[in-house]
Amino acid sequence: MSGHSREHGHPAGREGRRGPAGMVRVAWALVRACHPGPTAAVTVMVAALAVASGRDAAGCVLAAAAVLAGQLSIGWCNDAVDAGRDVAAGRTGKPVAEGAVGARTVWAAAASAAALCVPLSLASGPAAGTAHLIGVAAAWAYDLRMKATALSWLPYAVGFGSLPAFVALGLPGHPWPAWWAVLAAALLGCGAHLANVLPDIPGDLATGVRGWPQRLGEARVRVLVPLPLLAATAVLALAPPGPPGAGGWAALAAAVALTGAGTLLGGRSPRVPFATAIAVAAVGVVLLLARGTEITAA
Repeated sequence: MSGHSREHGHPAGREGRRGPAGMVRVAWALVRACHPGPTAAVTVMVAALAVASGRDAAGCVLAAAAVLAGQLSIGWCNDAVDAGRDVAAGRTGKPVAEGAVGARTVWAAAASAAALCVPLSLASGPAAGTAHLIGVAAAWAYDLRMKATALSWLPYAVGFGSLPAFVALGLPGHPWPAWWAVLAAALLGCGAHLANVLPDIPGDLATGVRGWPQRLGEARVRVLVPLPLLAATAVLALAPPGPPGAGGWAALAAAVALTGAGTLLGGRSPRVPFATAIAVAAVGVVLLLARGTEITAA
C-alpha cells in the first residue's frame, strides 16, 4: 500500500487524461475504493444513534459528517495499502489494484478526508472529538500495521467502542457514555472484524497476512463470528438499568436463534455463517438504537 508511478503493472496514465470523462472515472473509482457499504452503514448508524440520543439537528449533521469523513479516510487508506496484496491474491473489484485509480490519488483522498475529520469531530466538543479521533486513529493503525498481527481485533474494538462515546460526549453537558454502550459497540466491532475478514482468509494467508482471524483459520472463524455479536446483544438487553422489557428479551431470543441456525447450518454452505452474523449484528444495532436515550452514564 504505497504510491508508485506505476500501479502494480497498471500504467499511471490510465487516470492521467483528466478530461470530463476521465474525472468521472476517477471519481467513481474513488467511490468504489472507499468501501462504500461499510462506510455508509457506520455513518447511518451513528447518525441514527445521534438522533435517538437526543442531539439537535445541527449536532446530528455534524456527527454524521465527522463519521463520514473518518470512514472515507479509513477506506481509502485500506485500499491503497492493500493494492499489492489484492493483485497477488487475484481479488477483483479493487480499483487501485486494477489500475482504475492511482495509489497516490487514493492516498491524497485519504489524507484530505482525515484532515477534514479533525475539525468536524472537534465541532462536537473537545471530549467528543477526541473520542472519535482516537477511533479513527485506531482504524488507521489497523490498515497500516495491526491487521497482520494477533491484535488485529483491537482497532475494531476501539474504533466501534468510540462511536457511542462520541455521540454521548457531544450531548449538552458532555456526559460520559454508559459502560455497557461502549462495551456492546466494541463487541460489535470484533464481530465485524471476523465477518469482514472471513471471505478473504485464504488470500490473506497466501500473501502473508496473519491477523487474529487468519491465525484461527476459516473453520474456527465460521463458528466464532456470531459470538461477539450475540454477546453485544446480551449486553444491550441485560446490562442497562431496569428490566430488559419485551423488546430486549425478543432481541436476545432472535440473536440466540440466529446464532444457533448459523452454527447448525454452517456446514451446508460457507455463506450461512456470514449471513447469520450480519443478521445478529443487525439485531444488536437495532437494540443499541432503541437504547439511544440511555447511552449516557447515570
